[in-house]
Amino acid sequence: MDARFTDEQDEIRRTLRDLLDKRCGPQELRAAVDTPAGHDRTLWTALAGHLGLPGLALPETCGGVGGTVTELALACEETGRTLAPTPLLATAVLAAPLLLALGTGPQRAELLPRIASGDLTAALAVPGPALATALALTGHDRRGQWAGGGRAGGVQARRVEGGWQVYGQADQVLDGHSAELLVVAAHTGGFARSRVLLFLVRGDAPGLTRVRQTALDATRPQGRIQLRDTPVELLGDEAADALPALARLGDTAAACLAAEAVGAAGRVLERTVEYVGRREQFGRPVGSFQAVKHRLADAYVQVQAARSAAYYAAWAAAAPAPGAETAGSLALAQALEALRRAAAEGIQLHGGIGFTWEHEAHLYFKRAAGDELLFGPVHRLRAHAADAAHVFEEAGA
Repeated sequence: MDARFTDEQDEIRRTLRDLLDKRCGPQELRAAVDTPAGHDRTLWTALAGHLGLPGLALPETCGGVGGTVTELALACEETGRTLAPTPLLATAVLAAPLLLALGTGPQRAELLPRIASGDLTAALAVPGPALATALALTGHDRRGQWAGGGRAGGVQARRVEGGWQVYGQADQVLDGHSAELLVVAAHTGGFARSRVLLFLVRGDAPGLTRVRQTALDATRPQGRIQLRDTPVELLGDEAADALPALARLGDTAAACLAAEAVGAAGRVLERTVEYVGRREQFGRPVGSFQAVKHRLADAYVQVQAARSAAYYAAWAAAAPAPGAETAGSLALAQALEALRRAAAEGIQLHGGIGFTWEHEAHLYFKRAAGDELLFGPVHRLRAHAADAAHVFEEAGA
């Protein structure tokens, strides 16, 4: 295996970094998260129209660039550096792969070119705080009980004359309040014979109510969606099994999330090193004290190890190999820990200013904590990976 990046991959990183440095500074970030959508639409137009970001991992036949998860993860690393408020994660990482994997020919032809061009944003909606379970990151529910189990609650689907209707609620949908297309996981078939199917819900569908939620991480906006006998379109056909598709999506999502967290961790660590080199105490730079050097060195090693794990997870998701099934969960766990450590050190070593609302250090810490709430926690990511790899099973058992 050649672990070096290609010239095209390096160019993606360089071009994206240049654009984000110019268009997504701290002031622009705060202004964007205060908008009703929670992201900068002009920045998204630039990322989609000039760089083709949402179509990086989509085939050229669907209007995409024809890249792999690796290119998408590298893009996420750069957007993570600036905490760029865009619908990239919800649209390109979580929704588009499901449309590509399960969609019928007409569905792919209609939706994927619009996603690749940035004209259409999408979001994946699962009931309750069950996104990590649905993606098989912290557990593997072969019956899809997280979707409601066929009982009251969750999201239920039923056949009606001429199609399908869904009824229920999902509370933590990334960009769910603003996405023009929702991919909704719902139970159907009754309790005894229930199964999970995925449905397409247009943003203007009757019976759909959406509202933005207050989230710990304002740079990762979430919405609550309510569905009241909403007419929907089945994604693919009834023979398609949604649970394995969601589990495969988990590998891609974990790699991209890990890369994003690594980008954020690297950035906050850079800012901290820069600051302690300027700030003086007792007549010398704070960064010259041995204790400070040790703390930053430990954080640096942790970030670099997480970066290596994230790159391997992206490669494993792009070219699945035996024994690499747990790479995504482990990389995500390591990256979230590295981001939390780097952000905490940044707040502490910035002194009094690091604790203020006006400084950006707290945004990076909230990203680490918010992602762990959505996709973790870290100990469950590692425990599930250990179970999947049969680490604690006795030999011959």
